[in-house]
Amino acid sequence: MVAMTQIQKDAALIAELGGPAKVAELLKYADGGVQRVFNWTTRGIPSSVKLAHPELFLRDFPAFKKQQKPAKQEA
Repeated sequence: MVAMTQIQKDAALIAELGGPAKVAELLKYADGGVQRVFNWTTRGIPSSVKLAHPELFLRDFPAFKKQQKPAKQEA
C-alpha cells in the first residue's frame, strides 16, 4: 500500500466535508470561494487556513480537539 501525500489527504478531507462548494460555504467565502477551495485539492490546504479553522481541518489531532468539561455531579 502506498502512503497518501498531504495534498491527497487534503483533497480527501475536502471531499469528506462535502466538496469545494460546501467547504467554501462553511468558511463563509464569497465570490470565487468555491474555485479557491477547489484549488486546494491540487495544491493542498494552506496552513494558515488549517490553523484558523481547526474544527474543520485539524479535528483528528488530539491537541486541537475541544476539551469537554466533565459533567457536574450532584451531592
